[in-house]
Amino acid sequence: MRLVHVSDPADARLDDYRSLTDVALRRKHEPEGGLYMAESAKVIARAVGAGHRPRSVLTQAKWVDAVGEALDGADVPVYVTSDEVSEQVTGFAIHRGPLAAMHRPAEPALADVLRDARLVLALEDVSDHTNVGAAFRAAAALGADAVLVSPRCADPLYRRSVRVSMGTVFQVPWTRIGEWADAGPALHELGFELAALALSDDAVGLDAYAQARPERVVLLLGTEGDGLTDRALEAADAVVTIPMHGGVDSLNVASAAAVALWALTH
Repeated sequence: MRLVHVSDPADARLDDYRSLTDVALRRKHEPEGGLYMAESAKVIARAVGAGHRPRSVLTQAKWVDAVGEALDGADVPVYVTSDEVSEQVTGFAIHRGPLAAMHRPAEPALADVLRDARLVLALEDVSDHTNVGAAFRAAAALGADAVLVSPRCADPLYRRSVRVSMGTVFQVPWTRIGEWADAGPALHELGFELAALALSDDAVGLDAYAQARPERVVLLLGTEGDGLTDRALEAADAVVTIPMHGGVDSLNVASAAAVALWALTH
């Protein structure tokens, strides 16, 4: 790494890190095929370990040693600034560790992601980056082989998604799928049954479904408010529900993913 001390918040070399709290600006800085942000030395290390290339790092002096370990010999500029300069540039007080501007890798083909998969999560239109990150963390912890995200699902490589996932977005293979009219047949052709987690009069209880789970299954989970779309339900081979008590009819999408994955792996 190459240490570069920067004291001017207007320095153009810090442009990748400007206004990170502004989603509209981040969409300009993180286009498809562009950049994403990795936050904390642990997350940066996981990204580098997964083969992702850093373009630069923004850090305070106290984290320089951790950055060196995380970069594992990568020859990139490391911009060392004060707390005040970092906050002026990013728009928030950085206290979780260094930030790295990472080159976004190309999304792999569906068949490549699912080649050896048996248990897969599919997130349809989940708009909250926290929930996407938490779902990836559940996938990594509870044995999902891959995660699929719909065209309108929040970006797994958005800074908050990556942070909440604790870097597991680099661990679990994932890619985007198209609309269900195309994605459903493609998944069936690869030998997967599609199980939609939803409320329905003819839904199968999760415990019963788990006892007779198919060899290859994709669990479909929908958006936080309305759940799965009609198109997703039409593409599904089965509707599965999690039995609940206390008058509760649904769980947070990441919690539902964790419960379903645990059931299907035990």
